[in-house]
Amino acid sequence: MLRPLMHHLEKRLHARDMGLRQSLPFEWGLEFLAESGEQLQMSAAASSQLSTAAHSATPPEPFEIVRQYNARNIADSETFFAPLPSNAGDFDFDGFRLRFPSSIVTPYERNNTVTARFFSAPGDRAVIVSPQWNAQDDSHVALCTALNRFGISALRMSLPYHDQRMPEGLTRADYTVSANIGRTIQSVRQAVHDIRRAADWLFAQGYKQVGLVGSSIGSCVSWLAFIHDQRFATGVFNMVSSWFGDVVWRALTTSHIRRALETELTAEQIREAWKVISPSAHEHRLSQLRRPALCISNQYDLTFLPDLSEIFLDDCRRRGVPAEIKYLPCGHYTIGRTPFKYLDAFYIINFFRQVWR
Repeated sequence: MLRPLMHHLEKRLHARDMGLRQSLPFEWGLEFLAESGEQLQMSAAASSQLSTAAHSATPPEPFEIVRQYNARNIADSETFFAPLPSNAGDFDFDGFRLRFPSSIVTPYERNNTVTARFFSAPGDRAVIVSPQWNAQDDSHVALCTALNRFGISALRMSLPYHDQRMPEGLTRADYTVSANIGRTIQSVRQAVHDIRRAADWLFAQGYKQVGLVGSSIGSCVSWLAFIHDQRFATGVFNMVSSWFGDVVWRALTTSHIRRALETELTAEQIREAWKVISPSAHEHRLSQLRRPALCISNQYDLTFLPDLSEIFLDDCRRRGVPAEIKYLPCGHYTIGRTPFKYLDAFYIINFFRQVWR
């Protein structure tokens, strides 16, 4: 009985900003996969191959280049998701806003400086908060202040191409996820790097326990940081999914991106093309993961579809991850509405109170 109503509300909320979404054309974006001089984490041969392909008038088998790139970096994900070392001088903090250079240099200067707002509370516990795609500047601020009431500091991150990081001419974070294969991979990787560099700053400030809170794509990048960085004590992953390409291909939110993708790729190919940024591609890492987590899934989600979320949750169950799982009777858009936003916040805050009591 509830499903038709929730799906109707999801579609109505999605339709509000249909006119704002840009349908960018399909591009392989191989140039975004070639390492810059500041990123020495790819072999010279691999970097040369990508560079040649990116600048060729007719790239030699671009799908195969992307497929090999994914396979190589899944096998060496420790390096792929590890930022270059940070220095104390990299961080500029004015008492509220934190700025520091991303370890990934993109062609968009504004995007290369990470911005975050720090909501301080007494104590030595802090969380890094990564909002959803196209989050407004004030999104998750209420959650940060609520966490403060329970003695938890919060660093609210701006994801790549969001807020002050948005390039001139854009009104939405269309470069974070788009039909440009390489740029989408780079933006997710950059977000993981940025989270880990933000953790460097928090630990340098004396915080002993640092956790993560991520929503939607913020959940994806937070999870990738969580499973690749043992320093994170715990995390809340608010709306979870398994395969990045499947989400974009099937989601209501990204239907405009699918229209561009399907001019060149099939559903199976886009799963392969974005495999390295998919949580389920790193399932093998979960056997050693024994840090507590909270995973939240929405029963009527038309973006992170329930069957894709269940693949992720089954990965955790099968590998013995000590994850608490909560299901909300809402969707991707309606989670931000009353009463679901309050129930969601209750689960998040109560989880940290229980883990850090």
